[in-house]
Amino acid sequence: MAQTATNAPYRIQGMQHIGVATSNMDHSLRFFRQLFGMDIPFFDSVQAAPLMDSHTRGETITKRASMVMNLQGGCAFEVLRADSFEPVKASWTLGQGDLGITTVQMKTRDIERMHAHAMKIAGDACDRSIRNTPWGQKTFYVSDPDENRFQVLEASDWFENNGHPSGGVLGCTIGVTNMEKSLELYANILGFDEVLFDETGTFADWEDLPNGKESFRRARLTQSAPGAGGFGPLTGRTYIELVQALDRKGRFIFEDRIWCDIGFAHLGFDVRGMNELGKALDAKHFGFRCDTADAIGMGETKVHCTYIDDPDECWLEMIEVHKVPIIEKWGLFLNVQKRGADEPLPRWMLKALRFSRIKDK
Repeated sequence: MAQTATNAPYRIQGMQHIGVATSNMDHSLRFFRQLFGMDIPFFDSVQAAPLMDSHTRGETITKRASMVMNLQGGCAFEVLRADSFEPVKASWTLGQGDLGITTVQMKTRDIERMHAHAMKIAGDACDRSIRNTPWGQKTFYVSDPDENRFQVLEASDWFENNGHPSGGVLGCTIGVTNMEKSLELYANILGFDEVLFDETGTFADWEDLPNGKESFRRARLTQSAPGAGGFGPLTGRTYIELVQALDRKGRFIFEDRIWCDIGFAHLGFDVRGMNELGKALDAKHFGFRCDTADAIGMGETKVHCTYIDDPDECWLEMIEVHKVPIIEKWGLFLNVQKRGADEPLPRWMLKALRFSRIKDK
């Protein structure tokens, strides 16, 4: 099982971000600010990506990456745009049960208000009506200009209220071929061990989605003991829905494509104790595929990054944060490693991030 005690050799705090690869970086960043309130930037840089060589056909690509979040609460986006090649979409319409991250879940306080907002911003790319999940929550789906699909769900854990109807990332939906094998990783190792819903059949909330009328097994997971961590009060509780198609074998969403082509590129987890985590993953045959072995820089942000693959090659990033800018223009930075694994950052420090907010005219 995943480590949960505060004195354990490693700690998976929870989800940190979703990598969203786009065709037009500036357009997507503006769209995400308007639709989801993702207006707090941590970094924006163009760099080579040698860690991803194994998923870019052995060639080192360059990409622009920008980490943004919503200060009301929720996890971040790492918005990506290939710089050394022209990214392409999947050659088919991605559907429920395809393999990898097919949907990203966003949080809201008020589903009706958020639906009206999404209809105004996204137009025909937003569901015309609100539906119910099989576990009893109201929801709707909306797509970005690259047809990346997002699901909106209500949540009750918030950091602050700035009036925007959306929060940040709540979770994601991942297609798998073998539910039990995937649960070994996500539940038993990564700590998403609390099963909130696990049913097999056809589901009314998916009837209008691609492949949605087929039969599936759906398991919704969360952490029974999420880490507090530095950013815990801001990110809140996170969820993973694993989906196994039963009428067919799903197609890998990056089939015949590479990392940083258009789509949900990876799921990032916030961890402490990277070296010990590596030993635990290696013992379960999910060892690091690549490892910076030290803190790397993205602007003034310093992190230790590793990647693993889930049983169906969904790309998972483990991030141990060393240094992040709070207010870069004032020279205010945080050395995360000097804090306890379950010691949250002071609220005033997190709230100071609002001074870096990007406001569209």
